[in-house]
Order: sequence, then C-alpha cells, then structure tokens
Amino acid sequence: MNKLTNYEQHFKAKMANPKFRKAYKEEKHRLDIAYQILKLREKENLTQGKLAKKVGTTQSVIARIESGQGNITTDTLGKIADVFDKRLALV
Repeated sequence: MNKLTNYEQHFKAKMANPKFRKAYKEEKHRLDIAYQILKLREKENLTQGKLAKKVGTTQSVIARIESGQGNITTDTLGKIADVFDKRLALV
C-alpha cells in the first residue's frame, strides 16, 4: 500500500467524525477566501500595503487574511470586494 492510499484512508476516517468534518470545512472556506483575495490582489498588481490603504487597514491585517489566519469580518470582506469591484455572495 502506498502513502497516498494510507492518507486517503486516514482522511476518509477523519471525515467520518462530525466535529472534524465541521472544522475541516470551516478551515477550507477560510483558506478559499484567502486564496481568492490573494489572486485578485496579484491580478491587479497591488502590494499588500496598497490594498490595505484602499481598504483602510494595515498591511499586517491583509497578510493575516491572505494566510488564512484569524477571522475576517464581513465589513472588511465588503471593503475588499469594493476595491476589486466584486460583490459578496453566500453560496
């Protein structure tokens, strides 16, 4: 049996646990949002500092958001969306 199969089996077993599954999904959502913000910023050739200035926050806050650390408020998400002329949607 190779390592990938062992990982897949381990992951499947972990996902059977409702608490783990919930935590995994929450973290995945946080990282998906972080990645989208990072890609939008790079596409627009903005530094974290320049994006922070447009949003009205600090570069360190943008860095934490892009790394998936901490909780981001809907207010901050809205400001970031406005910078990129995007809208927030719950799907």
